Amino acid sequence: MLQPHHIATVQATLPLLESAGPALTEHFYARMFRDNPELKDVFNLAHQTSGAQPVALFNAILAYARHLNNPAVLSQAVERIAQKHTGFLIRPEQYSIVGHHLLETIRELAPDAATPEVLKAWELAYGQLAQIFIGREAEIYDQAANADGGWRGTRRFRLASKTRETDLITSFEFEPLDGAPVSLFKPGQYLTLSISHPSLAQHEYRQYSLSDAPNGCSYRISVKREAVPVPGEVSTYLHNELQVGDEIDLLPPAGDFYLDVTRDTPVVLLSGGVGLTPMLSMFNSLAEADHSAPVYYLHGCENGRQHAFAEHVAALCASHESLHSFSWYQAPLTSDIADQDYQASGLMDLAPLRAAIERDNTEYYFCGPLPFMQAIHRQLKAWGVADSRLHYELFGPHQAL
Repeated sequence: MLQPHHIATVQATLPLLESAGPALTEHFYARMFRDNPELKDVFNLAHQTSGAQPVALFNAILAYARHLNNPAVLSQAVERIAQKHTGFLIRPEQYSIVGHHLLETIRELAPDAATPEVLKAWELAYGQLAQIFIGREAEIYDQAANADGGWRGTRRFRLASKTRETDLITSFEFEPLDGAPVSLFKPGQYLTLSISHPSLAQHEYRQYSLSDAPNGCSYRISVKREAVPVPGEVSTYLHNELQVGDEIDLLPPAGDFYLDVTRDTPVVLLSGGVGLTPMLSMFNSLAEADHSAPVYYLHGCENGRQHAFAEHVAALCASHESLHSFSWYQAPLTSDIADQDYQASGLMDLAPLRAAIERDNTEYYFCGPLPFMQAIHRQLKAWGVADSRLHYELFGPHQAL
C-alpha cells in the first residue's frame, strides 16, 4: 500500500529524473526491447526513432509523480492512454514487465540514489498507476465487446473499396467478413489495424482516424502516404500492397477525442493536411443529423492537388444551410482558382472569420501537424476562448500545445 512516506520519497527523486531528461526513458526502452523483444510488436518503433515516444513517457512519469497525492487530476491523460493501450491489446501481465524495466532503469542510471527505500517507493507508486490503467482498460474492452455489433480483440474484415483522394491520401473502406453489423463510434475516434506482412519487419498496430460518419455496416479510414523524413512502413503497405478483397484484422473503434455537442451548439472544425480525417467524420455526422447551429469547416493544405474531399464538402454546404467551409492554400497552383477552389492563400489566419466563428458557446475541434495546431491554439487563446472549448488530436504521442 502506497503510504505518505513513499509519496514523499518518490517526489524527492523528481529533481534527479528531471536532470536525466528523456535519456531516462530512452534507456528504459532500449533495455526493455533488448530483454523483451516481443514488445516490439506492440510499440510503434517509428515513434522511438523520432524520439516522440520517450519524451511523451518522460513527461507522463513526471506528471504522475507530481500528483501522487491526487491522481484524479490526471484522469484525462489516463483516459487518453488507456484508450490507446486497448488499441494495442495491452494485457495486465505486460505492466509487470514495464515496471521491472522502470526500476532497473532507475537503478542503472542513478546507482547512488537507488536505495532500497527509493526503489520500494517507486515500485508501489508504479503499482498504483498500473492498477488504474488495468481497471480502466478492462472497462473499455468490456464496453467494446458488449456494444451492438461490437467485439473483443481482433475481428476479420475485407477491404471493400480503395479510393485515391489526392496524390498522397487514399481512403480504405472495410466490411466484416462475417457480414454482421459493426459497432457505432463517436465521430473523431480512430480504428486500429493489426497487420502482419512480409514487407513489414514487425507485426504492426496502427491507429487511423475514421473519416466518415458511423453507419453500422463498415468503416472508412483515409491514410496519407508518409514519405518524410523516411517512407512510413505501414502507410506504404496500405497504399502499395493492400488491395480490394484482401483481409485484415481490426480492433474496435476507440479514442478520447470525439464530437460531443448538442444540436444548438455552434461548431468550428479546423484541419491541416491529413488532419482532416476526424474533422470529416464530424462534419458528415453533423450534416446527417441536420445540425441546427452554424458549423464551419476550415481546412488548410498545400494546394488543390492536396485538397482531399473538396467537392464532397462543397456539396454538403450547398445542401445544408447551417454548414459553411473555408479553405487556405499555402502555395496555390496556377490551376487553382481563388474564391472558388480556395478562399485565402498562406497559413490559416482566423482573424477575417472572427465575427462568424467566435461565439460564447462555440466548440472548436482541430487536428493536423503540430505547428498547425500550435498556431490555431495561439489564435483562439488570444481571443480568450476557454480551454474547455478547445479539443484537439495529435497523431502520435500526445503533446501539450
